[in-house]
Amino acid sequence: MRRVVVLLLAAALVLPATPAAAEPAKLTWTVQPATAAGPDGRRWVERTLDPGQVVTEHLAVRNFSDTSAEFRLTAADGYLTDKGRFNMLPSDSPSADGGTWIEVRDTVTVGAGQTAVVPFTITVPEDATPGDHPAGIAASVAGRQGTVQVESRVGFRVLLRASGEVRPALALRGVSAAFERSWNPFVPGALTVSHQAANTGNVRLDVAGQVSASELFGLLSAERPEQPAELLPGGDAAATTRIDGVWGLGPIRTTVQLSSAAAASATVTTWVVPWPQLLLLVAAALLGPALRARSRHRRRRLEALLDQARREGARSAA
Repeated sequence: MRRVVVLLLAAALVLPATPAAAEPAKLTWTVQPATAAGPDGRRWVERTLDPGQVVTEHLAVRNFSDTSAEFRLTAADGYLTDKGRFNMLPSDSPSADGGTWIEVRDTVTVGAGQTAVVPFTITVPEDATPGDHPAGIAASVAGRQGTVQVESRVGFRVLLRASGEVRPALALRGVSAAFERSWNPFVPGALTVSHQAANTGNVRLDVAGQVSASELFGLLSAERPEQPAELLPGGDAAATTRIDGVWGLGPIRTTVQLSSAAAASATVTTWVVPWPQLLLLVAAALLGPALRARSRHRRRRLEALLDQARREGARSAA
């Protein structure tokens, strides 16, 4: 059995205007949304449609190579990778959502340096649930590297929304905080906060986050924003944030706040024993009496020397 490897060019789904190159044919091409007249400048197709509605869109395949090439056209469900990049299911994974709404011809042949415009149809099922149904559409070529078959593809998003009640919703899960102390009592430590954000609604969300930590009943506080994240319906994303400038002088109250079309927040308390500061206090408590005792000893010695000097002076005078 020969091994088959599917190479997904996820970056091309985000930036469809960037050409892709394939081995071994040395092809370079791109695919982007278009009208019947040609590329129209859109980065992706975004439509809100009623259940049962049928619309026609177009794509343009541009062949930048010096040879003619046949490209395979496919549509599939869209998803986000672990790094938050949009991608579409590989060719050997069946679609079950928005990818099944798109019908496009199997192949298109594009001459060297030419552009081909191809129509595709979007048919919304009669029983489509309201909300977002992300998909992607791509043009690919197949090649071989030794005994390995490689499929290179480049495409763009097709963001489909079925009309009806829009229900944005966010959930926070698994919020935890770990304190990393500095053993220098005059240098603050750091707090590492981890959590998972989940899109429990039916529409895509662009989520912004803020993590804050407070201690000594709010007298000391520090905060840091999180990197914005995109969440598709039913999707989730893990995040870890480090907050510097946290002293750990007792319990630390950490709050994670997420905001978008929906909001979510959660608070956890981390109990910390301020060992460096306590050791400093103990050392100060022990050092104080020692210094006072030394001072008394030196004072007594000085008084004894002075007394001796006075006695010797008196003897000399006599």
